[in-house]
Amino acid sequence: MLPEKNGQRRCVITGLGPITCIGQGKENFWRGILAERSGITHVSTFDTAGFNAHCAGEIRSWLPEEFFPPHRLKRLDRYAQFAVASAKLALDDAGLEYSRDQPQHRIGVSFGTALGGVSNAEDQHGYFLKKGARGVNPTLALQVFGGSAHSNIAIEFGFRGVGTTNSNSCASGTVAVGEALRYIRDDFADVIIAGGAEAPLSPLTFGAFALIKTMSQWKGTPELSCRPFDKLRDGFVIGEGAASLIVEELDHARARGAKIYAELLGYSLNNDGFHMTTPLPSGESCIRAMREALADAQLLPEQIDYINAHASSTQLNDATETLAIKEVFGEHARRVPITGTKAFTSHPLGATGAIEATICALALEHQYVPPTLHRNHPDEACDLDVVPHHGRAAKLNYVMTNSFGFGGINACVILGKLRD
Repeated sequence: MLPEKNGQRRCVITGLGPITCIGQGKENFWRGILAERSGITHVSTFDTAGFNAHCAGEIRSWLPEEFFPPHRLKRLDRYAQFAVASAKLALDDAGLEYSRDQPQHRIGVSFGTALGGVSNAEDQHGYFLKKGARGVNPTLALQVFGGSAHSNIAIEFGFRGVGTTNSNSCASGTVAVGEALRYIRDDFADVIIAGGAEAPLSPLTFGAFALIKTMSQWKGTPELSCRPFDKLRDGFVIGEGAASLIVEELDHARARGAKIYAELLGYSLNNDGFHMTTPLPSGESCIRAMREALADAQLLPEQIDYINAHASSTQLNDATETLAIKEVFGEHARRVPITGTKAFTSHPLGATGAIEATICALALEHQYVPPTLHRNHPDEACDLDVVPHHGRAAKLNYVMTNSFGFGGINACVILGKLRD
């Protein structure tokens, strides 16, 4: 008999594989969180002088040769490298066996990305202009589409279960984790590799976001460019990276003696139906997303012990999210810690939700709330407990993570300590 919760199969997180500008792998990543320092720097791979933004979350220590032999690297762009490598880190952390020679039909992949291989396509277009089609990587067509993430993960590790890559802007990683919950609840799979990856740091792609004036134009110390909930915040800071989480059916995890970080309890997804970059001013859809995630998890608002906010460091987003949290949580909104962790990792678009779900799983494991860095100027529009500057120990049983992305896409996931 499978362990069930009100007739549903239960899902747990058994492996974590972050690749970010503050650390690669679970241990290095968590050390980066505890160091309370941002990984944001000036862009180093191209000249930003012609743009109004100059900072990003670059992964400068990336060594793909540590993960892939030369013949595989020829077929994987940076985006796919991040995706596959993060999956390997998570699988190894979970102690799950895999083999291309012995494919597994009950293991699937649910991934997310905003842009997929668009930066690689941009680079290859330069070669095309110089040498024509013969100057282009012959596997370009297989690299640029977003689905190359879950496809390459499945190929690399021999997973023949459900496979999908969604492209729901900044909510993609959260959607990937939430859909993994659905796949396991509905018995499509016993294990899902859920996550997100992004590699958007190329001139045209970076410049496109600069053109719509959504990125921070900060010209000072780059670490201070991302300032969630700060009164002087002036935009998000783009970045690159990935994270994978092993989402596993509870009985399957217990049978193999797996370490369990958290139980995946609730998920919601909706759309503002309002504007591509501006959130619905009333916060109505964000409110509904949080309430529906709570209902899915069968929890009351006052049971949430920590909220990892979307907190993109834009004026409108942070204020609207604060308004929505107040509406959902009432008086509890004054007590629950709410942090914006993009000041650590920047905002790697579709990967961010998976990175922040990883933070939530580790926060539950360590009973620790990470801080909101660089909140130096309190804002009356963001007047909740945002845990400025320094993290704190806390008793955490249930945590919520929000992703409110471009296009008005809103997704929430709730995690909790495993309870019998």
